Parts: sequence; C-alpha cells; structure tokens
Amino acid sequence: MRPRLLFLAAALAFHADRAAYCAGASKPVIGERVDDFTVKDASGQMFSLSQIDHSKIVVLAFLGVDCPLAKRFTPRIVDLAAKYKSRGVVFIAIDSNRQDAVSEMAAYARRQGITFPFLKDLRQTIADRVGATRTPQVIVLDRKHRIRYRGRIDDQFGFKTTDRAAGYQKAKPTQNDLQYALDQLLSGKPVSVPETLVDGCLIGRDLQTADRPSVTYAKDVAAILNKHCVACHRPNQIAPFALTSYENAVGWADMIAEVAQLNRMPPWHADPKYGTFDNDARLNGDEKRILSEWAQEGAPAGNLSDVPPQPKVANDWAIPEPDEVIFAQSCDIPATGILPYHNFIADPGWEEDRWISAIEGKPGNPSVVHHILFYVIPPDGRVPELLRADDTFLGTYAPGSPPEIFPPGFARFVPAGSKFLFNIHYTPNGSPQRDRSCIGIKFADPHTVAREVTMSAAFNEAFAIPPEASNHPVQSQYTFRRDSLLLALSPHMHYRGKDFQFEALYPNGAREMLLYVPRYDFGWQTLYRLKEPKLMPAGTVMTCLAHFDNSTDNLNNPDPKVEVRWGQQTFEEMMIGFLEIAPAAKGVVSHTPWWKPLVNRIRLESLARVAATLINLCLLCALALATLRARARVAAAAAFGSSASAEDAHHRDKSLDSI
Repeated sequence: MRPRLLFLAAALAFHADRAAYCAGASKPVIGERVDDFTVKDASGQMFSLSQIDHSKIVVLAFLGVDCPLAKRFTPRIVDLAAKYKSRGVVFIAIDSNRQDAVSEMAAYARRQGITFPFLKDLRQTIADRVGATRTPQVIVLDRKHRIRYRGRIDDQFGFKTTDRAAGYQKAKPTQNDLQYALDQLLSGKPVSVPETLVDGCLIGRDLQTADRPSVTYAKDVAAILNKHCVACHRPNQIAPFALTSYENAVGWADMIAEVAQLNRMPPWHADPKYGTFDNDARLNGDEKRILSEWAQEGAPAGNLSDVPPQPKVANDWAIPEPDEVIFAQSCDIPATGILPYHNFIADPGWEEDRWISAIEGKPGNPSVVHHILFYVIPPDGRVPELLRADDTFLGTYAPGSPPEIFPPGFARFVPAGSKFLFNIHYTPNGSPQRDRSCIGIKFADPHTVAREVTMSAAFNEAFAIPPEASNHPVQSQYTFRRDSLLLALSPHMHYRGKDFQFEALYPNGAREMLLYVPRYDFGWQTLYRLKEPKLMPAGTVMTCLAHFDNSTDNLNNPDPKVEVRWGQQTFEEMMIGFLEIAPAAKGVVSHTPWWKPLVNRIRLESLARVAATLINLCLLCALALATLRARARVAAAAAFGSSASAEDAHHRDKSLDSI
C-alpha cells in the first residue's frame, strides 16, 4: 500500500508542476510585460498584439473547443466583452490546444457568438509567455501590456484540481474575479487579488517524447482507453471529446493522467471494501501507472499498426434491437443556466400487459442530457411521486451506466394502459440546443418469465437539515416481507448529499455493509448492479444512512443559510435508497393475479390440447353416467315386475281357499 501512495503522491506532484510550469522556463510573474506576438486567427488572418491601441486594456481568454468548462464560460466571456467594450477593454480568445483544429475553432466561434479575434497558438508560444495552463483561463494586460491578473472568470462552475469530485455548479457566481480586476484597473487602482486558482482542462501541449519510452499508445494505452473510456468518449456520445485514436488522445495525455490518478474518471464512487459489482468502472493500479508514465514520457505513439481494434460498441442500441421505441417531446435547451428537471409523458398505447427484458434510455442530444429517469404511470392515470413510490421507477439513462438487461427468467411487468414519464436533467453546454430523447424496450416472452423484477425504496421525507450543518445524518429503512433476491442498489440525494451507505440486518442478527459511497456526487446517478443476485431472507431490514453537507465548504450548496427539507427541486433535498429486487422463489410475481403466471406458462397449442382433453373427459363421464342411469332404470323395472307377479299369485290363492 505504501509504494502505491508514494507513486500517487509523486504523480500528482508531477502533474501539478507540469500544469504550472510546462514551458521549461520560469512562469511569468504578475507585473511582467508581455512582448509582442503575431499569429493567425481562426479565419487565417494574421494578428499581432501590437495592433491594439495602447489606450486599451487587453483580456486574453484561453479556450478549448472541447473543454466542458470552457463551453460553460464562453457565453460569460462574450457578455463581458460586450459590456466592457465601450470602457476601453479588448478581448482576445486564444486556443493553445494541439488537438484543436482551426476549422473546429471557426465552428466554435460561430456557435458561441465570438465576434472578437480567436487566435491559434501553435506550440503554446503565447500560453508560455503569459503563464496560461488551463482552459478557461484569463490573463489581463494593462495599457503597457503588463500582466495584472491571471486566473478564473468567476466561481460559478468548476472542480477542484486536487480532488476527485467531478465538478460543482452554483446558481450564480459569488466571486466575479475578472470583473473585479477590470473595474479596479479602469479606476486606476491595483488589482487586489491578482491571481486565482483555475479549474478546468489542462492545455493540450506539444510534448517532447522520451527517446526510449517504457509505454506507448499503441502497445499500452489504447487498450485501457478502449476498455474504460471509449463507450462514452466517442463521437455523438455524452463525453465532451473522443478518445478513439492517437490523434484524439495525445492532446489530452496530461489531463487523462490527472483525472485517473484522482479517481475522477472513469466515474465510480463505491468504496471497494464493500460489495462486488458487475458495472465496476474503476481503473486498477497498473492502468493508472501506465497512463501517468505515458504522459510523463511525452505521450509516445509507438507503432500505430499495433493499435488494438476498437470495441464493438453499438451506435444505435446496446441492448438487442428494441421491439418498440417510445419518444419524449422535443425540448429546446438554452445556452446557459441551471435548469429544473423536465417531465414528459408518452403513451405507448398498449392494450395488453407487457413483460420487459431490456430497457435502454437514449438521449437525442447527448451533449446536453445529463441523465434521464423513467417511470410507469399506471392505467388509473395516477402520476407517481417521483423518486419515491414503490415500483413506478422503470429505469435510467446516465453517463457511463450500462442499460438494463435482465438475466434470463427475470423481467419487469407493465400493465395494459400504462404510460411512461420521462424525467430529464439537462445541462446547457454554452450554445442553444434541441433534444428529443427516447427509451428502447425489448419484450420478454411471458412463458419464460420466472421472476418479476421490481424497484422499491428506503426513503425518509421527514428530515430537516439545519443551516451550516456540515455532516447531518438522515436514516431510512426497508423491510423485506418475503425471501427476495437483491439485484442492484442506487443512492439518491441532491447537491448537499455527502455520503450514503446500505447495510443489511438479517433475521439471525448478522449485519453486512452492501454498499458505501463515501463521496456522493449528484452529477452521476449510478445504479450499482451486484455481480450476483444476493438473497435477502424475509424479515431482513435494509438500513440506509446518509450525511448531508449544508455548509459553505460545499461548493455545490445552493444556500447554506437555509434549513433544507424534502423536495423535488435540486435546491431542496431527497434521501432515497433504491433497491432493485425479485422474488427468491420462481414463479412468484407481484402485480398479476395468482392464476396468470400459470396461464402464461402454457402455450396456445398446449392449452388447446388440455381443453380438448377436458372436453373428452367430460363427454366420457357424461356417457358413463347415462349408462349407469339406464342400467339402474332397467333393474328397477325388473324388480317391480317380480313384485307384481307375487302379489297376483297371493290373490289367486286366497280366492281358491274361499271356494
């Protein structure tokens, strides 16, 4: 364990140093003058810093066309450029990434409404000159082109570059750093905070490869990316950029190493001490070491003819070809903002009950769909209370999570007349977008269904999280009423969620921790699918314990000054432990009459044969009964005839005696 920790510390130190000191020279200090430079812009025109009048203050905004945070902040930069133009401030956008083509820059500028110069910084010449390391990052030059501010735009979006958290987003910024710097310079004052830490993507640099590298993309790295990354990092998927080739990946080498060492990517939040899961996405120690060494050695390509083939990932469906695809309504997504969840109801028009063997949600526009939750609205039209009611939850789409494909013999039941509710979380990406998401469904043959899969929940809606509480506990329980198989677990909280655990208390008194998520991240709605179904005997109590951070230290916290209670909005909170379960005994289902599983397991031909046999048996019984009745009548008649003859003889004898 100790060597691993030492390696991790060394790797993180290397990448932190590389981010701050990539040029091989000293980092320019605040107050240092920036010499003139001449480069081409996205349209191919030459541009020089000396073209700008010395009466102007200059803002150099470093952007990347695929960096998620750059996309979030570019509209803010465009707005500030317009706001400060009349006050003598000139904005210049710069792309220093080796992986970003000029044509991609031009398209990005059109989408984002960038009307000021957008320069291509080949070999990071300008970035090194001003000390830029990440995107988005801004450098403010005074009228003599001296560096007066270097850092972030504001604190609304970001992630800690030394923490595994995927990111944070606030309803609005609390520190408008760039505006403060500009206002102070324009009023003739020194900038009070001349440098701030920057969250964002490391600039993709032109690296010097080692003479004799120990790892290469072709021999070592491509296989790791294929296994863990390209399911999302490929064209038209949720990830912001592709990693399907060397040219795609080389510019992201430092960033890949950083997020791998921090366990930020691939996204997986379960403590490895508890449970084994079929969809475990973690990199192992050797894989993280290879990615780090590859970046340190300059991201060498190796012999690209040796690159392993891409995994066969279906562009359309990961489940077998759906029997039916159900669409939500179209939705327009604005360029910026934090949006409430969108709810859409779709009616498949099912006139008979359905059994479902596989479910896959598909976003129409993966760049803005963060996740989708699917619910069943029963035939009575009662809209379920979202994220709470027993067995209305059908499935989910979330980045990196596989679709629901149930084991043979397991299926979900949806009664005739039901409708579907799409609960969609959209995240704007910096430009207006449109989405129309859908769900693909594969039906199960009812005769093959041995167990019905249902979704239950251990929830608590009677909590109150005090203001500024940093570790407030909330508990919930669920009791298994019959022997059941546990298939999957999923915690659900909102922005104040801190950690979550599932612990089973068995009838014999034994306890077992089944899942512990020490750093809950609302950005990822993960369903933790057990490697093997686990027996939960009747009477087992599943206890869920969550902690909430309502303090100012929680960067996602909408408002640490308020008491927080249960609610569906993300500025409120929820405490739910989802449990995907099925009966332990075969043939037991929850939502159908007792006789229906028996009928469903008999094929039509067999049913006809049984009916014919029963009819024949009835006819034979009727014939036998008629025969028995006929014989009884004959016997009765014969007996009556004998009795009458004896009585006649008696009368004759009496008559003879009287004579």
